[in-house]
Amino acid sequence: MRIFDTSKREKVEFSPIKEGEASIYLCGPTVYDDAHLGHAKSAVSFDLLRRVLKALGYKVKFARNYTDIDDKILNKMAQTGQSLEEITNKYIAHYESDMKALNVLDPDFKPKATQCLEAIISYIELLMQKGAAYKTSDGIYFDTSKDSGYFSISGKDNNTDLIARVASFGEKRDEKDFVLWKFDEKWYESPFGKGRPGWHTECVAMIREFLSDKENEEFEIDIHAGGIDLLFPHHENEASQCRCAYHKNLSKYWMHNGFIKVNNEKMSKSLNNSFFVKDALRHVHGEVLRFYLLTSHYRAHFNYSDEDLSASKKRLDKIYRLKKRVDGVQAGTANESFKNELLEALSDDLNSSKALASVDEFVKAANERLDTNPKDKVYKSEIVANLELISEILGIASTNYVEYFQFGVSDEQKEQIKSLLDERAIAKKERNFARADEIRDELAKINISIMDTPNGAVWERNNE
Repeated sequence: MRIFDTSKREKVEFSPIKEGEASIYLCGPTVYDDAHLGHAKSAVSFDLLRRVLKALGYKVKFARNYTDIDDKILNKMAQTGQSLEEITNKYIAHYESDMKALNVLDPDFKPKATQCLEAIISYIELLMQKGAAYKTSDGIYFDTSKDSGYFSISGKDNNTDLIARVASFGEKRDEKDFVLWKFDEKWYESPFGKGRPGWHTECVAMIREFLSDKENEEFEIDIHAGGIDLLFPHHENEASQCRCAYHKNLSKYWMHNGFIKVNNEKMSKSLNNSFFVKDALRHVHGEVLRFYLLTSHYRAHFNYSDEDLSASKKRLDKIYRLKKRVDGVQAGTANESFKNELLEALSDDLNSSKALASVDEFVKAANERLDTNPKDKVYKSEIVANLELISEILGIASTNYVEYFQFGVSDEQKEQIKSLLDERAIAKKERNFARADEIRDELAKINISIMDTPNGAVWERNNE
């Protein structure tokens, strides 16, 4: 498999630390608000990476963290009067619900910063012992001058305008230096004073705690992933700490997904166009949003539009209609050529658009062959196996087709529809076809179409 290593600025062959194994760490959300499309793009992109590596035979260990102590969370506490736990638990639950809707696999590890304080404090202590950190009146800072490899991940230099994201603090030795521990009497005990961790330290401590190959002298993990906005300073600062603490590289490979734009504007809270996942999920099934995010390469800057989301739904609908055609058939063996085609595309730095084009071709060919020979049981069982392969690798077409086509209909409406269908069944039995047709028309007015089958009428919600 070839992946684009951001630190090398080129595609490279993936060669893990341990043969047949792959460790991946993904920077997760700061849980002070609901998940936005940027979170979704990152989660879906690297969920795809995880699935592809598993399909290629790797044993994958995957971690994604939660930043649950941060200035933004403290601001939310001040605004709402809620406790840290009330806010973070709420938004972690919301995030996990959104990820489940997007069919993102649950991580093997999902540590919270507040649960890893001992590991974070130990890391800071080690950096102080190595002379790579120093104390000021407001906290403990990392001394970037101690790392000759600083800027090696991002490829930036001292002339960059993005050295510090916050105003420079007078006691810092260099504007590139960053806080490891912020003194604050309201928070946690530590050997260097009460306070809370800085953002850049939690991930290196968590990687060391949950994923590190401590026996390897060169790298902690195989792949560190996240949004391109985290490359500098966040990932640069993580890598720098690891080099100074353990004289090894934090990750063998660095992978980053592109920015999200909404109607051609970069998504930003300051522009009030930070589009929440929950907003999209009110209108479409989660797999539709997942499919849409996969239509663009993970490294490309993704431009969200309602029109493109609608086009993705139509493509996914076709897959589910094929799934409906082979309902009840036992899976056979997936077509080897189709499987190779999928994995070949995805092994080229997760070329998801090419993989989805192969899926489109498969669906078209399958429908044409079923039209010609609808009773070919062997071919039908191959179709089912191919659909299961698509579900396993791409994370789409995983839902029951009835549930998929009934998305957006409330439980109350479902009861009303059931009552009307029961009445229609009685009308047909009594040969009152005029009333049966009236009921079909009534349902059509509320955007519900019905299909008569040997097992009774089934219904689905039409596209509006």
